[in-house]
Amino acid sequence: MTALAQTPLHDCHVALGARMVDFAGWSMPVQYSSIIDEHQATRTAVGLFDVSHMGRFHFEGKDAGRFLDSLTTRSVMDMPVGRIRYSLITNEAGGILDDVLVYRLQKPERDAFYAMVVNASNRQKIAAWINAHLDDSWDVQFSDKTIETAMIAVQGPKALSIVQPLIDVKLSELKNYSGAFANICGAKVLASRTGYTGEDGCELILMAGDATVIWNQLLEASKPVGGIAAGLGARDTLRLEAAMPLYGHELSETINPVQAGLDFAINLKDREFVGCQAIAGFKQDPTQPARVGLELSGRRAAREHCSVIVDSQVVGEVTSGTFSPTLQRPIAMAYVNRKLATPGLEVDVDIRGKKQAATVVKLPFYERKT
Repeated sequence: MTALAQTPLHDCHVALGARMVDFAGWSMPVQYSSIIDEHQATRTAVGLFDVSHMGRFHFEGKDAGRFLDSLTTRSVMDMPVGRIRYSLITNEAGGILDDVLVYRLQKPERDAFYAMVVNASNRQKIAAWINAHLDDSWDVQFSDKTIETAMIAVQGPKALSIVQPLIDVKLSELKNYSGAFANICGAKVLASRTGYTGEDGCELILMAGDATVIWNQLLEASKPVGGIAAGLGARDTLRLEAAMPLYGHELSETINPVQAGLDFAINLKDREFVGCQAIAGFKQDPTQPARVGLELSGRRAAREHCSVIVDSQVVGEVTSGTFSPTLQRPIAMAYVNRKLATPGLEVDVDIRGKKQAATVVKLPFYERKT
């Protein structure tokens, strides 16, 4: 039996009494207290998440931008230093291999370079995909920095206020989806205005050896405002309320970006990338399924693979579902026949053999107040 990988913060989680689970081969905290408490703390104050299991790649060399542009659905060639873009990596058939964040970065006295954050479950697959396309014709140096670094997400309406006294960059001046190198608690860090909860906040990438000190200082700083450590359980309910797709659920190699509703992350004009021709065809295909939101009656939550039914006919399938702590009702995302992707449409969801009434709603379910 292969031992689970541990993040640099593993001992911190154990000391906090976290329930540890196997997630993509990593020993990760699913919850510390209760998922609802951690969810609500993130919505009202601060949630502190260890996301060190996510893959972190670097690309250097004069062809780094052009090489990434040949693999990603969204253009990266025109990114200024400090910007971050959500994008997708697709196969030749247009199926989604992963959704990623691409960073354009520069350190003093160094050429600009690119970084990429990928899903933990896809790290080895995407590394292999990159290496398969990286031949000697490219001046690109690709490296996997996952093990030598850590990543912490500080999320919630009070997140920036508890990080700011500890860091030497003005976080309020960083735009969403931008980042900067800084110093925090005496350590070097890449701070970015990114996250996966639907709340404001930042993510910090730092050397593994600095992770424990920074985690503990952030945790102490968050306590006076009601902040707590939060696990994968709350991360999932938070992202679902914000209608953020999750790989293996809303995204997969059998799902393309068009049916996922990710048109903003597709740049086809004057570009060639793996899968672009297939995606262009999907854009012209009105029979593509569509990702929708569902609000269910009652208290029972729909789960992945539950059927969506109209007039006794199966018209789609749930990909993620939960009982929303914020909205106090069951919610789900599903793929349905595009003709039925109409907010207000009444449908049924088959939950373990029993029909539950539901309504198609516009996504996201939750949107923070600016």
